[in-house]
Amino acid sequence: MSMSPNVPKLPSEAESPSQERDSWQVAPNLFSSFKYAWSGITYAFQTQRNFRIHSGIGLIALTLSILLRVSPVEAAIVALTVAAVMVMEILNTALESLVDLTVGQTYHQLAKVVKDCAAGAVLLAAVAAILVAALIFGPPLWGLLRPYLASLV
Repeated sequence: MSMSPNVPKLPSEAESPSQERDSWQVAPNLFSSFKYAWSGITYAFQTQRNFRIHSGIGLIALTLSILLRVSPVEAAIVALTVAAVMVMEILNTALESLVDLTVGQTYHQLAKVVKDCAAGAVLLAAVAAILVAALIFGPPLWGLLRPYLASLV
């Protein structure tokens, strides 16, 4: 559990007081809803190292789907798996921020439980993604590498 004193700058800190006040209201239209959602994704990308790592690995996985010409269903499974890991990472960030807001710099056993469980959810999603990648990319990669490996023996 990390309760670091280096708290990242929140999006509202860069906004004017009227924008900050408006962010606590229900979004008046669909465009505003998307804007708030994009702010959350941007915040996660800018402040969370693991989100950037998952984004990069996800991009590699989607690129492999194209290069290895996996079936559309397999590509969809890869895309959904990548999205699941990234969603879990964003939820982890949100829960950690909420816990930090609630307990501040103090230690509380239940705060640790929340943070550890959220991190565990990300880990499970990442392990599932590795399994999906092995099952989908393994056979075509093996087919490409087998002739080279046979020539080495």
